[in-house]
Amino acid sequence: MRQADKMMTALCNLIKQAGGTVIRHTPVIGLILCIFIALTQLMSPLAATAATLLDTPSSTQLEARLDAIDAQLLTLAGFNMRSGVGAIGYRSYNLIPDINEWVQVELKAPTQIDQIILVPSLARGPASQAQADAFPVEFNVVVGQAGDSTGTVIAHFTADDQLLPRVAPVVLSFPSMKAKWIRIEALILSPRAWDKVDSFQLSEVLIFSGQENVAFHQPVKARSSDDYNTSYHRRYLVDGFMPYLMAANQGKQSLAFLSEPNPGVTPTIRIDLETAQTLDQINLHSIEVSNKIPQSLPNDFATPRGIKVEGALKPDFSDAVLLVEFQVYSIYDAGPIITRYFPATICRYIRLIVTEPSLNLENIKVRTNIGFAEVELLSQGKNIAKGKSASSNFKLESQTRSFEALTDGRNFYGDILPLRDWMEQLALRHELETERPRIETELKQRYARQKTNFNRLLWSFAALLTGTIIMILVDRIIRQRAIHRTREHIAADLHDELGANLHALGLLSDLTRKSKDAPDKLDKLLQRIRGLTERTGAAARYCTDMLEARELYEHVPDQMRRSSSRILQGFDHKLTFEGEAELDRLSPRKRIDLCLFHKECLTNILRHSGATQVTTHLVANKKNVDLVITDNGQGLGSTPENDIPRSIKRRSRLLGSKIQVETPKEGGTRITLRLNLKRFGIL
Repeated sequence: MRQADKMMTALCNLIKQAGGTVIRHTPVIGLILCIFIALTQLMSPLAATAATLLDTPSSTQLEARLDAIDAQLLTLAGFNMRSGVGAIGYRSYNLIPDINEWVQVELKAPTQIDQIILVPSLARGPASQAQADAFPVEFNVVVGQAGDSTGTVIAHFTADDQLLPRVAPVVLSFPSMKAKWIRIEALILSPRAWDKVDSFQLSEVLIFSGQENVAFHQPVKARSSDDYNTSYHRRYLVDGFMPYLMAANQGKQSLAFLSEPNPGVTPTIRIDLETAQTLDQINLHSIEVSNKIPQSLPNDFATPRGIKVEGALKPDFSDAVLLVEFQVYSIYDAGPIITRYFPATICRYIRLIVTEPSLNLENIKVRTNIGFAEVELLSQGKNIAKGKSASSNFKLESQTRSFEALTDGRNFYGDILPLRDWMEQLALRHELETERPRIETELKQRYARQKTNFNRLLWSFAALLTGTIIMILVDRIIRQRAIHRTREHIAADLHDELGANLHALGLLSDLTRKSKDAPDKLDKLLQRIRGLTERTGAAARYCTDMLEARELYEHVPDQMRRSSSRILQGFDHKLTFEGEAELDRLSPRKRIDLCLFHKECLTNILRHSGATQVTTHLVANKKNVDLVITDNGQGLGSTPENDIPRSIKRRSRLLGSKIQVETPKEGGTRITLRLNLKRFGIL
């Protein structure tokens, strides 16, 4: 609105500076007014939102940002939720309000860490949409050293951070620092989905040192834990099982390796790394079972119950070294990715020995199956088995389930990502998917405002065009009236000025003829005739524009005295003035009209009244100018008011004054003219 105020002020100054030329430039002023109204209309709906948009990007920048988000989303891993049965994570059981819950992961040794990831526990909501369940509204992330029970708060999140709702992990990155333990302190809890009781739940806590998750299978402490529940346990917080399936959104689909080993033979899978490599981790990706709803198979289908992993430098494994051995005791020990760390070992050949295969009851027939989507062999977070050859001591059941699938670096949904990259991509996808609707909403609001403003602009232009046409027509009418008034002024000036002067010349001529025998008197009369002739000539030259003849009417009293002495030659004439200074404030046009009105009255007295005495009294103040002319003749006093000579009424009308004619008690005629100065502002 400040801009509108400035425009109004500028417009007022323009009109003020224009002064007397406003009438002559009516279309221009009308155009300015129309433009001002149109701009005011355009600005008014934006006044409420302008302040909130000062620091936001332009619409073009928002559109570019939206395109960039869409392009980036195509490259990020997507959310593909697990189903079936499996370990959920950690859940507190304390139901006492206002008591902070916490969990603490103890690292086996002081370790340099640079990232902590919190994976929320998920629950299905309306329309089967998953959401974080009982994720804390406000919490601290604390890092501590050995012997320090307090630690240092490295992150504090509140409701203002708008972490919820979400399904994505919360990624906290920071400069590398040494830590012995990490604690998550839940300060304000949120209700869990199934019974609306405030609780603290997490699916997984990952602590990264580079690409290594140093929290994996480390001891976990908690203020309270729902350990009696088979699907909730403190150890599930660091078991490496997330509530998601890896869907990288990149790379081609790959069907998992699956086969039934020969009876009586210990199933073995071999991988040749081609060169000796230092290994410290193995990831076994289970085959796809969750692409159908409902699932036709359990989550741990084809996952062996017992596995020994050996490494060797010789192809006959005569120098084999046991890298790791693990057992799957229940369905809670299996997941989409089974990870195991072991001491760094140099080897070229890897052998997976299935000590206990998976049993599958199918049509009342027990079958043993072995299957993996991928076998990753890692060295400091890098999969060095990708693209290497794999084989087994049993045949394939189907040509679509090849050994190449074990080391092609892909699963059923595309490329396999490093764990840290996967979590970061999911977190970034959440941020972009949260930002995108906000940008869309802002753009829609801006488009709506632009459409509204465009429509208003069209209407404003229509109003502007209509107003301009009206202003042109009004200006034409005003100009016609001005021409008429000018003609009327010229006619009045010719009648009043030249007529009076010519009549005075006639009287002086008569006096000259009578004074031909008196040389002195004759000489004075001839001089007066000469002066009156020059003045009449000057009046004739300026009668078409009396405003330019300022020298004729600079001082009203002097002009009235001169007119009286010429016209009332031989009359008893008394002329008095009050407030002469106020008369100088009159505009030139008003001074001319006032003097010509006085002259016309004197001429009519001379012609028609037969009077011998004339009195003129002029009173001027800040409000009015009163001119009273009185004679002792018959003249106008013997006629009705409607018979006042047209020349006198015309001159009064041009002045914009009121005229009154009356007969005094002593006889004669009194003409009173009142000019309201306050009404005209002394124009």
